[in-house]
Amino acid sequence: MEVEVKLRLPNPESHQKLSDLLSPFLAETLVQENVFFDTPTTALAAAKSALRLRFYNLDSHSVLSLKSKPKLSQGISRVEEQEEPIDPSLARSFLTDPNGLLELENDSQIMQRVRGEFGVNELICLGGFKNVRGVYVWKGLKLELDETIYDFGISYEIECESKEPERDKKLIQDFLRENGIDFNYSDVNKFAVFLSGKLPT
Repeated sequence: MEVEVKLRLPNPESHQKLSDLLSPFLAETLVQENVFFDTPTTALAAAKSALRLRFYNLDSHSVLSLKSKPKLSQGISRVEEQEEPIDPSLARSFLTDPNGLLELENDSQIMQRVRGEFGVNELICLGGFKNVRGVYVWKGLKLELDETIYDFGISYEIECESKEPERDKKLIQDFLRENGIDFNYSDVNKFAVFLSGKLPT
């Protein structure tokens, strides 16, 4: 189970101000490309699941993931997540041949689940979005400051994976308030935003 604090920033100015404040704590910057797959009848989405390929920093590495049963309330996200590394060049081939993913069944526990648990025998590529993520180590937390670039606009969010989400949410909220940075609780995840075709308001 992945548990994260997720707070949405309203505009690029808030994102830039927070980025400047956190700059002494920057650990790395990641450029991520996220691409999603489902059946022609969207069986995975109907089962509250998402099959994703994520490419990092111009294909330096890539990860196949299956996320299931997401719950997001009061800025705290809980989701079942399974991840596996995958060769970037092989992963790229699935953007034009989505059904090639199903041939990984013997080598991938994720694709075994997709085949067996969800009964999938055909996949299509849904497309996706890019994300520029600043990773900061701040007060013992790993903060992830995201600029997410969809075809229909750009959104901004700060995330923090946490074992004590209520405590860490308060710490982050207090920091934002002390520095005059507006925020809202994220009420939908990035995949849901992508599927909706519009930015959250």
